[in-house]
Amino acid sequence: MQLQTDKIVYKDFPIDILRLDLIGDKLQGNKYFKLKYNIAEAKNQKLDTLLTFGGAFSNHIYATAAAGKEHDIKTIGIIRGEDNPNNPTLQFAKSMGMQLEFINREAYQHRATPAFETTLKNKFGNFYLLPEGGTNDLAIQGCAEILSGIKNKYDRIFLPVGTGGTIAGIISTQELKTHVTGISVLRGDDTLTKAIKGLAKSPNADITWDVNFNFHYGGYAKFSSKLIEFIRKFYKEYNIMLDPIYTGKMMGGIFFMIDHDKIEPGKKILAIHTGGLQGIDGWEYRFEKIIKA
Repeated sequence: MQLQTDKIVYKDFPIDILRLDLIGDKLQGNKYFKLKYNIAEAKNQKLDTLLTFGGAFSNHIYATAAAGKEHDIKTIGIIRGEDNPNNPTLQFAKSMGMQLEFINREAYQHRATPAFETTLKNKFGNFYLLPEGGTNDLAIQGCAEILSGIKNKYDRIFLPVGTGGTIAGIISTQELKTHVTGISVLRGDDTLTKAIKGLAKSPNADITWDVNFNFHYGGYAKFSSKLIEFIRKFYKEYNIMLDPIYTGKMMGGIFFMIDHDKIEPGKKILAIHTGGLQGIDGWEYRFEKIIKA
């Protein structure tokens, strides 16, 4: 697959942006790579249903529904909370044929237990189980292909980090020597770093990496007027849309580091746009159109 890279310049720093958001139609971004081998394995096991979990505005729910439609596989989404017929994410999932099952937050906490899986199988029959967010070994295998062919073109590579699956794949990319920085969108500590180490079963020893926790803007799905204004200005300047949960925080972090001399001049920089733009509709539904204003 040929991936598009766009070049921008900020304060004399050229930055290449890998546009995973331009992959395909409805199934795009890092979710394409996370789901690629899981779908193949479901078919290999002759299972015709994917079942997964997520919140009412989950990008993973959106992507799984799109993947099911594209590959002619039934999908079931176990949704935390109550139904809302006006929620654009859930509307889309339903339009793709996903069956939605709403459970309360207390029950949702038990989603990873064997007893809960048994309850689901008793209700829905056999299915291929995808974890919340889609991160598992096959997802990491897929994400290890994101930078295939790039070789040693870049000194610094940046990407947003949530559960850690995508960066675990990136640091497992073979034939690559670079430094990777994950911009965490969660408030956190070394717990996430340890989780990434656990997920990356076969890391490339030639790749050094770190996770930066300074640009989460208060935590997952938290934001400030400064972040929203940055996203608007970025789009006006470069004609590239960012989302406020992942890529906006990443690019804001990169610009901040350039402003404060945390990135050496002359370094070749790549920022991975992991997609997630479909989440903007849900965001604006919740917060009254503050991105596209």
